[in-house]
Amino acid sequence: MAEYKDSDKTEIFSKRVRAGKRTYFFDVKATRSNDYYLTITESKRKYKEDGFTYEKHKIFLYKEDFDKFGDALIETINHVKEELMPEIDFEQFKQRDEEQQETTAPAPAAEPVEAADSNTELSWD
Repeated sequence: MAEYKDSDKTEIFSKRVRAGKRTYFFDVKATRSNDYYLTITESKRKYKEDGFTYEKHKIFLYKEDFDKFGDALIETINHVKEELMPEIDFEQFKQRDEEQQETTAPAPAAEPVEAADSNTELSWD
């Protein structure tokens, strides 16, 4: 857990998911009044002539929408797995990811995880 700082967008918790050329960041943040919200950021690495750049997209998820969002996400994923792709063994992807993690050196625990920053805000309203 990150130490609370006197700023408007203090990061409380962060989880990073690496997925090929994409990385997803799930960050819990707090306002000065301890109102918590979640940012979900997709960061995609792209090659350019002068090196790599990162294309970033961010979703802000507020506490009043946590349950609706979570339920819809789980329902949608289950629909794809069970109705559209029942022949796919999704465990193979989990096993592959675990094997890849074993072959790469883990980052030090004290190293801060920097969430991608973007002004792109998506809304389901």
